[in-house]
Amino acid sequence: MCKAGIVGSFPHVNARSSEMLDRWLSEMTAELDTFAAAHPGWPVGPLAVNLVVHRTNPRFAADLDLVVKHRVPIVLTSLGSPAPVVEAVRAYGGVVLNDVTNAAHARKAASSGVDGLNCVGAGAGGHASAQSGFALVREIRAFWDGCLILGGAINDGWQIRVAEVLGADLAYVGAQFVASTESSASDDYKAMMVKAEISDLVYTDRLSGIGCNFLRPSLDRFGIDPQQLPPKAPDLSSLVDTQARLWRDIWTAGHGVGAVQDIRSVADIVEDMAAGYCAACALPASPSLAET
Repeated sequence: MCKAGIVGSFPHVNARSSEMLDRWLSEMTAELDTFAAAHPGWPVGPLAVNLVVHRTNPRFAADLDLVVKHRVPIVLTSLGSPAPVVEAVRAYGGVVLNDVTNAAHARKAASSGVDGLNCVGAGAGGHASAQSGFALVREIRAFWDGCLILGGAINDGWQIRVAEVLGADLAYVGAQFVASTESSASDDYKAMMVKAEISDLVYTDRLSGIGCNFLRPSLDRFGIDPQQLPPKAPDLSSLVDTQARLWRDIWTAGHGVGAVQDIRSVADIVEDMAAGYCAACALPASPSLAET
């Protein structure tokens, strides 16, 4: 994604240990430096890491230290207060963007000194708001004049243009890149993304404790019935298949999954998004009612 000219981000826990995260960041930084040197003038996008800052995350402190060590340009924070991250990342000149799902959450994040707010609207993959992104952006823009990012069912350049018109500075895109050629998601996950429609999604707080969109077929294959789940955040060992693990085996996707038609390279996806954005910007103004 960075080589294609956009921001490339990943959750820190995708690396299964802090040692692995350290290796990943070393490899990514070195590879991007080499690529930039070989392609002078090409807009290499910055790298971003999403830190889960919730108090139950045992790796938070160690992985924050690694983010600082590697001077990651952009740090995304979610599921908790970003204040400790702001202090650490600002010290080396990095930028902190915090995921928010409602205006109250946005106010708290803003008060901690973050550089931007990621408005994760209804229909986003993974943990998502129940509030429309249209409403969420406009409500937050009423009190926040900093960087604002909109996420949730954004798949092409036309939708990126809509986000901009609403008042967002950037767009948060997931589904298309999960199913890309370069993605390290499993082949089964990618195939499920291509095949899935919006009717294949389940929005529930019963698996992680927070409202989240999951792919129903990934639940079905383990015999998990969404209608029979116990109250919030059950112990997954109590479910039908004890081998099932959230995120590894039970997969997420958002409302944009219906637009994922095939598995393509990141470069092709970005090129199509850029073309769609330019086409949307070139639309002629509609005639006024008086003119018609």
